[in-house]
Amino acid sequence: MHTSIFSLIVLAPFAVACGASFPPPTQRMADAQSAERSATELGANNVPAARLSVKLAQDQITQAQQAMTEGDNKRADGLLIRAKADAELAIAQARETGAHVAGQAAIDDSAARKATHAARPRCRPRTSSPRAAPTIAPARGHPHDARLVPEWAVR
Repeated sequence: MHTSIFSLIVLAPFAVACGASFPPPTQRMADAQSAERSATELGANNVPAARLSVKLAQDQITQAQQAMTEGDNKRADGLLIRAKADAELAIAQARETGAHVAGQAAIDDSAARKATHAARPRCRPRTSSPRAAPTIAPARGHPHDARLVPEWAVR
């Protein structure tokens, strides 16, 4: 009897905690709204694939707000996780399109520069008087020295 009362006292707080309601996912709501706003500011509405992802994120945020007002915080949490993922996907799609456009512009610029350089006349090669190769003489003061230096350095 004593052990059953003791176990009841120890396990009662855990049983109450398990039955507690799911807390409102306010941080997830802020994260999802921030990601959706970032996607919109990056121009995701101008990219067809990203526009769809932004629309999905907005719909899921709206559904999550409705679920939170109804007290279904667990469902709202799941919707907000999906909304944030969709908004981040829209960001990636918008950046990918921007990178593709910038890459194509760089290729076009490179081709234009190449065409400009090809149309220029070539410069004449530099003409210089042929210099005589330096003669090698032994170092001064050491006729039997193995080190050899050019003649102009011996003077």
